[in-house]
Amino acid sequence: METSMSPKAQSRTDSSEVFSNISLSSPPFPEPHSQKYQMPNSSSISEFLLLVLADTRQLQLLLFWLLLGIYLAALLGNGLISTAVACDHRLHTPMYFFLLNLALLDLACISTTLPKAMANALWDTRHISYAGCAAQVFFFLFFIFAEYSLLTVMSYDRYVAICKPLHYGTLLGSRACATMAAAAWSTGLLYALLHTATAFSIPLCQGNVVDQFFCEIAQILKLSCSKSDYIREVGIIYFSLCLICGCFVFIVLSYVQIFRAVLRMPSEQGRHKAFSMCLPHLAVVSLFVSTAMFAYLKSSSMSSPSLDLLVSFLYSVVPPAVNPLIYGLRNQELKAAVSNTYFYSIHKMHGSLRGVPR
Repeated sequence: METSMSPKAQSRTDSSEVFSNISLSSPPFPEPHSQKYQMPNSSSISEFLLLVLADTRQLQLLLFWLLLGIYLAALLGNGLISTAVACDHRLHTPMYFFLLNLALLDLACISTTLPKAMANALWDTRHISYAGCAAQVFFFLFFIFAEYSLLTVMSYDRYVAICKPLHYGTLLGSRACATMAAAAWSTGLLYALLHTATAFSIPLCQGNVVDQFFCEIAQILKLSCSKSDYIREVGIIYFSLCLICGCFVFIVLSYVQIFRAVLRMPSEQGRHKAFSMCLPHLAVVSLFVSTAMFAYLKSSSMSSPSLDLLVSFLYSVVPPAVNPLIYGLRNQELKAAVSNTYFYSIHKMHGSLRGVPR
C-alpha cells in the first residue's frame, strides 16, 4: 500500500538531500572542529576559542604558576640585560647594542603570547576577541621576524669582530649599527603587516576554534574556506621561509669564516675569548631556527595537537626565557655590569630610605 507524504516531510527530505550533495562536493578543507562553533564567514566571527591547556582545574592552576614563573624569569633576565647595557658606559659597543635590542624583542615577544594564556588558565576560559587575535598575530610575527633579522645582523657583527678586527670601528660605527637595527625592526614590521592583512582578509568558515595556546597564523589558515586565498597565503609563507633560509645560510657562512679564523689564532686565550663570544649566539640561532622551521615545515602526518603545542612553546616561549642565561653565563663583562647595576640600585634605594623622616 502506498503511503502519502506530507508536504512538510517532503521538504525536509529534499533539504537533507541538497545538504548531503553540498557536503560531498565541497573543497577538501579541514572539517569543522564543532558544529556548535561553525561560522558562515569571517565577518560573523566575533571571537576565537584557544586551546585548553589542561582538562582539570588543578592542572590549569598548576600551568598558570608554571607560565607565570617562566614569564617573570624572562622579564627579570631580559630586563637586567637591558638595564645593564643602557646604564654601563663600558657596554656601549656594537655587540652589546645589538644584545640590548635582542633583549627588548624577547621581552615584547613573550609578552605577546604568555599573558593571555596565563589569564585563560587562571580564569578557566579560552576566549579571545577577533581584534585581540589579529593583534596577537601581528605583534608576534613582528617581534619574531625582527628578532631573526637581528640575529642575522649579530652574526655579521661577530664576523667583522673576529675576521676583520682592524676595520671593526669603520664597518660598525654608531650610525651603521643604528641603521642595521632599524632595518631589522622594519623588516619585522613589514612582514607582520603583509601576513596579518592577508590572513585576516581570507574568509573563515571552518569554525572559530584555534588549536593553539595563542593565535598562530598556521592555525588561523586552517579555518579558511577559500582555496585560492589559502594557497596565496601559503605561498607567501613559503616565500618567507625561503628568505629565512637565505638568512640562515648567511649565518652559517659567517660562522664558517669565523671558525676558520679562530682556529688560525696562535693564542689559546684568544681562541677561548672568540669562542665565548660566538658560541652563545650560535646556540640561540640554532634553537630558534630549528624549532621554528620544524613547526612550519613538518608533514601533516607528523602533526598532532600535543606536538604542535610543544613545538610552538619551544620557539615562542623558550628562547626569550633562556636567551639571558645563554648570553650571560660565560660573559664576564655582562655579569659584572649586571652586578654593578643591582648593587647600585640597592645602595640608592637604601640611601633614599634613610632620608625618609620617621
